[in-house]
Amino acid sequence: MNNRKTGLFLAAACLSLTLLTGCSAESTKNYKQAAQDLENGNYEVALEEYEAAISAGVKPAQSYRGAGVAQLKLGNYDEAVTYFSNALDCDKVGKALKKDILSYRAAAYLKLKEYEEAMADCQALAESYNMDADLYFLTGETALAMDSYEEASSNFEQAYGEDATYDRALQIYGAYLDKDMEADGTRYLEAALSGNAKNAQDHCDRGRVYYYMDDYENATAELKQAIDGDNTEALALLGMVYMDQGDSANARTMFQQYVSQAENGAKGFNGLALCDIEDGDYDSALSNISSGIHVADAEDMQSLLFNEIAVYEKKLDFQTALQKANEYLGLYPDDKTVKKELAFLKTRVSGEDSSADSQLSD
Repeated sequence: MNNRKTGLFLAAACLSLTLLTGCSAESTKNYKQAAQDLENGNYEVALEEYEAAISAGVKPAQSYRGAGVAQLKLGNYDEAVTYFSNALDCDKVGKALKKDILSYRAAAYLKLKEYEEAMADCQALAESYNMDADLYFLTGETALAMDSYEEASSNFEQAYGEDATYDRALQIYGAYLDKDMEADGTRYLEAALSGNAKNAQDHCDRGRVYYYMDDYENATAELKQAIDGDNTEALALLGMVYMDQGDSANARTMFQQYVSQAENGAKGFNGLALCDIEDGDYDSALSNISSGIHVADAEDMQSLLFNEIAVYEKKLDFQTALQKANEYLGLYPDDKTVKKELAFLKTRVSGEDSSADSQLSD
């Protein structure tokens, strides 16, 4: 394996806002804590807290919305859609909140491959709100999933026109890449590179774009300029460039510098684990992964947990690898690579069990 490049369902009707007068201080506290936990990526805890807020009648629309986001992040898309629909059915849903909920519900429908429903929400947004870059991208992504290529292209162009940034270019590129239409996405990367870097962050972003284009020479040059400008993020990116070129020694140096300089060293620990895997030092890889998990945010956690499965497999500890793969898919159920790996690991564990039975019977 290589990775370089759930919550109880509540179907209660919305409570009238007049019931909020009886909300306890504890319930309000749960609601506020839920928002913080959601932001920090503690989705299961946030879900429980939002459910408690819903039961107590605290800000029903917002609480249903928060529970829906938590379910969406947990990969429970059917439950997410139900929560978002419950939120929309609540009394006095403000216009801005409705826009937010419809956008999230469309994203959940998209995950469920219920494209007509997703597009219906996108169209409702287009009819009632001024379109912005995020809505154009969401509509384009939905159209692309429906094989409506011209509509997708038009919306992506509008999205990039509203937000001509490196991040938006990479987002559109990723959407096309998922459909095996890399060439259509590459032109957005090229557009992002058409300007000149004004500061260290620009050099870092340009290096990231070149990295995705597999242009390691230009990526290295841009990232080194970013590092000279004290951009810490560029250290981890340059480490990945070196890894893709098979230079684990220089990669390790970059990742070590990142760990020593970054406020959150999770990316650096993950990179060091990749170096360890490349060098065959699997115990050190597990140690670095463990260090990374202790400080990781939601963005970095998935990669760390993915690589943890890979290490146990390389150690031929298939039982632990199987356990880790099951735990991983509980958090990231859409990962097709780990789904395939889970099937493989089951055969290896089953084979070990059969071998053990055979030895015992001899």
